[in-house]
Amino acid sequence: MDLYRIILVDDEEEVRKSIIRKIDWTAVGFTVVGDAENGEDALEKIENLEPDVVLTDIRMPYMDGLTLAERIRQKYPSMKIVIFSGYDDFEYAKQAIKLNVTEYILKPVNVEELTAILKRIKTNLDEEIEQKRNVNLLRENYKRSLPILREQFLKDLISRPMDGETVQTLLREYDIPLAGAKKWIAIAVELELELELTQEEAPLPLHEEKNLIPISVMQILSENLKPSYRFSLLSFSGSADAKIAGIAAIDENNSQTELINILGDICKEIRKTLKVPVTIGIGHSAQKLENISRSFQSALDALGYRSVVGTGSTIYINDVEPGIGGKLQFGSEEESALIQAIKFGPEEKIRETVRGIVDRMNEARVHARQQQAYILSVANCMIQLIQQYDLNMEEIFAEDPLGPDPFTVIQSMLNRENFSRWLYQTALKINNALSRERDYAAGQVIEKAKQYIMDNYQDPGLSVEQICRYLHMSPAYFSTMFKKATGQTYIAYLTEVRLNKAVELLNMTDEKTYVIASQVGYQEQNYFSYVFKKRFGVSPTKFRGSR
Repeated sequence: MDLYRIILVDDEEEVRKSIIRKIDWTAVGFTVVGDAENGEDALEKIENLEPDVVLTDIRMPYMDGLTLAERIRQKYPSMKIVIFSGYDDFEYAKQAIKLNVTEYILKPVNVEELTAILKRIKTNLDEEIEQKRNVNLLRENYKRSLPILREQFLKDLISRPMDGETVQTLLREYDIPLAGAKKWIAIAVELELELELTQEEAPLPLHEEKNLIPISVMQILSENLKPSYRFSLLSFSGSADAKIAGIAAIDENNSQTELINILGDICKEIRKTLKVPVTIGIGHSAQKLENISRSFQSALDALGYRSVVGTGSTIYINDVEPGIGGKLQFGSEEESALIQAIKFGPEEKIRETVRGIVDRMNEARVHARQQQAYILSVANCMIQLIQQYDLNMEEIFAEDPLGPDPFTVIQSMLNRENFSRWLYQTALKINNALSRERDYAAGQVIEKAKQYIMDNYQDPGLSVEQICRYLHMSPAYFSTMFKKATGQTYIAYLTEVRLNKAVELLNMTDEKTYVIASQVGYQEQNYFSYVFKKRFGVSPTKFRGSR
């Protein structure tokens, strides 16, 4: 059985020892991982030991129990806190309640009472963990959230290119009937909700609740497509035009032409039944489902021709943009995906993104000039990324088989293998260069932080928040980065700097201890002496006497 971890905080060592000695910790499900004399000491131990429960006195020097509880709540909101006090003070109790303290008990601590409290806390911790681990409960929650997850996946699928293996996995997991088709076609459905009825047409009750109209339209679409097609529909709000998006699978037993005809009949039925004009944009077909976002974008493009073709029927993109066999444009979504892959990796993600860009070229039946424009757009994206982060362009393009000048690449790019190889290798070089830059920048920040500490350690209020305001960083990220770089927490590092300076002053001057305490950032001489003795094993006075 795993034991829960607990820390005891009390300024009286005998009280701590007494509590530790009297309680059968294992029997109540706990192990004491540490103890502390005050709140300052406790905070550092809490960060290192990560207890489940903190048992603290309310009155202590340097930092009292309520201040400690407040600091714990800010950083560790789920940690259990038990406060005990020798003062039956209602104000303390009220403050403890505000801080969501788990238990508040009076000194002297009664063994039976504390044992009962620890058992209650253990029961609560068990229940919380069981809820998080309970497979049946998680399964139920998953089932309840499945429609939301399914719809979010479909929205992602029509919004951006995805990894093919991920798509197939999620199709199975969410039971979406689209896998294994010859090709796929996306549609975008626009509803004219601002009705213009003729004098002969009376408004329907449905017209009073316009938010229900898309649901009815979805139902009509489903009923008409179901006999012949595998499909998925979803609400869509990513465009001012489209209210419903859909993907239809083209199999051996149906056809693209038949789908367009059925969708045309659906537009007529909706107009007749619901008295709502509906326009359906039909995109180019996609040979891979993971690239259906391009088909959906072309369906949205088709809706853009409403002012030319008219509303209330289907608009097939090939009819209004004939002879191009699909656009080949390096759009903002593809550019964003490439930049994200290069910036953050890993290598497999870069390879996958590059493959998607090259596949897009292979699938498009376009004039050679459009391919050149596409290549130029991709190369321009890479160069802008290099310039944005002020990387060494000569270093990145050095030893490139196509030459050190990126602009000479364009002339060699009609060979797709050359383009694919160049794009992948250059993306990796930029990724490596950015990683080095990040490491260097992190090192610079740490050195800057250390210097700031050296310049300001005399300030008693010097805090991680103050340093982060100076560095323009979040405290959480800074703390993680600082500990990774130095092997110490910020508090431990600051304490070491202050104590080392105190040692210098003790060795080199005859200043009083309280003056030295103030000079190294400690407002209270007693706390300075406590920290000093904890570090060096003797008080500052004895340390000076031993010179």
